[in-house]
Amino acid sequence: MATALAKGCVRAGIVSPAQLVASDVVPAARAAFAKETGARMANSNGAVADACAVLVLAVKPDQVAGVLAEISPRLTNKHLLLSIAAGVTLSRMESGLPQEARVIRVMPNTPALVGASASAFALGHHAIAVDAAIAQQIFGAVGIAYQVKESLLDAVTGLSGSGPAYAFLMIEALSDGGVAAGLPREIATRLAAQTLLGAAKMVLETGKHPGELKDMVTSPGGTTIEGLHKLERARVRAALMSAVRAAAEKSKRLGKTK
Repeated sequence: MATALAKGCVRAGIVSPAQLVASDVVPAARAAFAKETGARMANSNGAVADACAVLVLAVKPDQVAGVLAEISPRLTNKHLLLSIAAGVTLSRMESGLPQEARVIRVMPNTPALVGASASAFALGHHAIAVDAAIAQQIFGAVGIAYQVKESLLDAVTGLSGSGPAYAFLMIEALSDGGVAAGLPREIATRLAAQTLLGAAKMVLETGKHPGELKDMVTSPGGTTIEGLHKLERARVRAALMSAVRAAAEKSKRLGKTK
């Protein structure tokens, strides 16, 4: 995710590779990040904080406390910390940093790797409007981004954070259906993926309600209504709603234990 963000910011002209500084405890990961982004690599997280005013915390949740302890002595009122560590609350991060530290918590998703992320972010107690604009600019460089209340980030996790997996499952299932109907696997998979991509673009670019677009495809007595009837009988709509709610509840529980 850190690589995707860095490359997106460079593509958008927000920063140049020379302005990027990063650190990783794994030598191979440091080398790979430098090769992919052109960034300068530092020997420690503290050195990154010394060199940069905007910091992106892109580590696993159980590593957050250690990183915060390392950079905390280096932070000033000029720093902004953007965290994409899943489930780690703003209050938890702020408790490990100097008073009035400016923190933003972000929930992106994996399509950032192809510039099509859906992200949401919440401001900490001391983050200001300029900080929100920076978060919007950075995460907007790899997709779309919305500012929300922190209490809504669990819902974001259940919908867009976990959502790519739901879409991959649908693509796989549609491909299987195509194969069952006689299509070669490669063609079936590409048709399925392109179909979901095209449908998503129509929602985003036309601004029409998904139900209205569905009706445009559904001719009276035609093939599509037969397929939709099967989906409704299988309660696919309810299953997807339940998946989002279940993932959101799981995110909420995990946040309480971290």
